[in-house]
Amino acid sequence: MKKGVIIGVIILLISIGATFAWYFTSLNKVSNDSTPIDFTIEKGTSSKKVINDLYDAGLIKSKMASLIYVKLNKINIKASIYTLNKSMSTQEILNLFHNCSTSNNTLSITFVEGKRLEEYITTIASTYNWDKEELLKKINDKDYLRSLINKYWFLDESILNEDIYYALEGYLYPDTYEFYKDTEFTSIIEKMLDQMGAKLNDLKAQITEKDLSIHDLLTISSIVEKEAITDIDRSKVSQVIYKRLNLKMNLGMDVTTYYGAKKDLKETLTIADINNVNPYNTRSNVVIGLPIGPICSPSLNSLKASLNPADTDYTYFFADIKTGIIYFTDNYEEFLNYKKNFS
Repeated sequence: MKKGVIIGVIILLISIGATFAWYFTSLNKVSNDSTPIDFTIEKGTSSKKVINDLYDAGLIKSKMASLIYVKLNKINIKASIYTLNKSMSTQEILNLFHNCSTSNNTLSITFVEGKRLEEYITTIASTYNWDKEELLKKINDKDYLRSLINKYWFLDESILNEDIYYALEGYLYPDTYEFYKDTEFTSIIEKMLDQMGAKLNDLKAQITEKDLSIHDLLTISSIVEKEAITDIDRSKVSQVIYKRLNLKMNLGMDVTTYYGAKKDLKETLTIADINNVNPYNTRSNVVIGLPIGPICSPSLNSLKASLNPADTDYTYFFADIKTGIIYFTDNYEEFLNYKKNFS
């Protein structure tokens, strides 16, 4: 065998050996730190996203080696909540994900966008067989709220206003979550706040550019969520809100009156409801500007619409409840005709 060939074979073998050494070394534990770390995998999360999150949490040494391990061993990563630590090897972590029986230790709860906080609490209470009134009392507890303000950058003293019905209304992000069966109520609330924080953080540059407080953004977004179904209509409703605010008109939006009256949209508003002076009722001429706070939990699309109003110049709109069609106009007489024809 020629000397050059022999050298080439030796280099190849050394390279292969080095690759194997790198691979197995990269799967070793990060450290001897056994401090528990909760790690959540939502349904539908890709293997690549899970690996990235593990790396960002300091739980694995190498993203590439971990992905190779997943492929070679046909790891099926299951959604659940896991307790991990940095003294676990990558193999231990990924095999735990593969072998986990999620039905044994977690519950899946879906919180629908556009629903009120009280409805979320009802869902939580019925799922865990907890007392609803006790949960509502806890979520409005001033000491607990102050601890949350200290923890979350997007919460401030606005939520402590005595006239707000539920302090965290609009702040709990609507999504499907996995929770431990033996979880605490505060853990559920804070996980939903974590998710809202992540969404708002992604929009931070736009929020800064718009010069909006988070409280006002969520309030506008919650109105948009209740008034419109499609993204096009959301952006137009957003535009109307900003125009009426600039003109210092009352918003005149029924969805805020329903909330102020503590009525469902399927119920009928009375003259007394419409004329009632409360900090949510924008049909009242006394409330000029935004209501005191959000009226539901808005979706990401409503948040985006509130930051990106349509390039239109409407002042009025009327929503046909039967069809879901919204009629926009800048003409008051035309608005009255819509109201007359579709009411």
